[in-house]
Amino acid sequence: MEDILTSTKHRLKVIFWYVGQLLVWFPIILLSPVIFVFFYPDEWYYITSFLVPSVVSFILGILLKKVSRLKETHVVGYQEGAVIVVTTWVVAVILSAIPFVVAGFLDFHQAVFEATSGWTTTGLTMFPDVESLPHIFLAWRSIMQFIGGAGFAVIMLATLIGPLGASLYGSEGRVDNILPNVTQSTKVIMVIYVTYAAAGMLALHLAGMPWFDAFNHSLTALATGGFSVRNTSIGYYNSVPIEVITIVLMILGGTGFGIHYTLWKGNLKAFLKNGEPWLMGSTVVITSLFLLPQAKKVFQEKALRYVVFQVVSAITGTGFSNADLSPWVGLFPIGVFLLTVIMMLGGMMDSTAGGLKQFRVFVMLKMIYQSIRGFIGPRRRVEKIIVWKGESRRTIDNGIIKDMFVFFGIYALTYLIGTLILMSYGYSPLVSMFEFSSAMNGVGLSVGLTGPDLPRGVLWTMTVGMFLGRLEFLVVFYAIARIIRDVKILFEESGGENS
Repeated sequence: MEDILTSTKHRLKVIFWYVGQLLVWFPIILLSPVIFVFFYPDEWYYITSFLVPSVVSFILGILLKKVSRLKETHVVGYQEGAVIVVTTWVVAVILSAIPFVVAGFLDFHQAVFEATSGWTTTGLTMFPDVESLPHIFLAWRSIMQFIGGAGFAVIMLATLIGPLGASLYGSEGRVDNILPNVTQSTKVIMVIYVTYAAAGMLALHLAGMPWFDAFNHSLTALATGGFSVRNTSIGYYNSVPIEVITIVLMILGGTGFGIHYTLWKGNLKAFLKNGEPWLMGSTVVITSLFLLPQAKKVFQEKALRYVVFQVVSAITGTGFSNADLSPWVGLFPIGVFLLTVIMMLGGMMDSTAGGLKQFRVFVMLKMIYQSIRGFIGPRRRVEKIIVWKGESRRTIDNGIIKDMFVFFGIYALTYLIGTLILMSYGYSPLVSMFEFSSAMNGVGLSVGLTGPDLPRGVLWTMTVGMFLGRLEFLVVFYAIARIIRDVKILFEESGGENS
């Protein structure tokens, strides 16, 4: 018991130290939107809204580091990593919500929803009129999505502690280290990410977007986040070139970083062996072709634009739209249903997208194919399931298959509970399925349900759905179980000392 108690206390110290370390540096992110005051000086008085959470974050970080009594970095195991990632995400969401509350734009519940939607790259919003928001807050929403898409806990802590934080990488749902250690992988991810963002901003501006709009939409398209600076999203511009560039950015965001790195190295042979790009591409084409005949009856000559854009937006989990989706429920229900399905499929593993992920779906389809082939063919030997992930060739063992089915089970159960909760508030099954799928899979498309008047129960149900979906369920449950167990051990020790 003494060994367990010592181990628990040390683990808590490590967690306090790393969470404190992140909070000390988090004000840099919180204050980043202040740069836009130089371009829009009439918004200078909003600086206080960002200073308040920055001061709170810094003080809280210093206190946690002092409580830990540690002076240097320590190796982070998966259990500590899960708790650190979940804790920092929760604290970051709350701190990021404070500017909206201090400025008086949202109440606490709405602000937490907005910040969660930002960091999880979902894109559902509490603002029915985003065009009335100050530029500094529009930029803040985009910055949250851009950094959240890359995995801010990994980025910050890998920068601060280097390769000792390898378990944090997996705790944010990543399975593919591009290079041998986390620090190198993080640097490569950021180079790729920032390069695409800069190129996207320039392309959107040349296509007709103002610089500020191009900056925000490039960040949120690449992060597959979907926050827009226009009430009607990309449809505001009514521009085919802008829509094409946005589709390219959404696909880049929905593509895994390992696959990007493979292309950057010019390893076309390895890229073509990856199943995810083929699966996602074929899903987009097949779904679009299936929906097009019916869409033509409703949207006439704009059917192809609307269908392809919304299909890409849904499968990559971006949430941009080039048309109002509210009438689709009555006019085009099959389209709403299929968009719901492909939102669940999601983008590729290790991308900024959410959902089940194309890697898991591809492995499952390959398992089904090999099972059928083994059943009808000669039963001489059991074939191994081989897949390519980036530049590496992987064998799918029973442990991975078990984890996949556990994930599928938890995913389905969470989706069922969330949908039923929304239905209990009087929303139709189709609307409830679509809206909760959009939240849980980090998409952000809405058929008109999400808004500032949402009942509190629905608001928090969708907030929890966004959070669980971004951190892929199990990590959150592992962290909660670990915290409960550690607290129980400490209470038992305290009770023993008092007796």
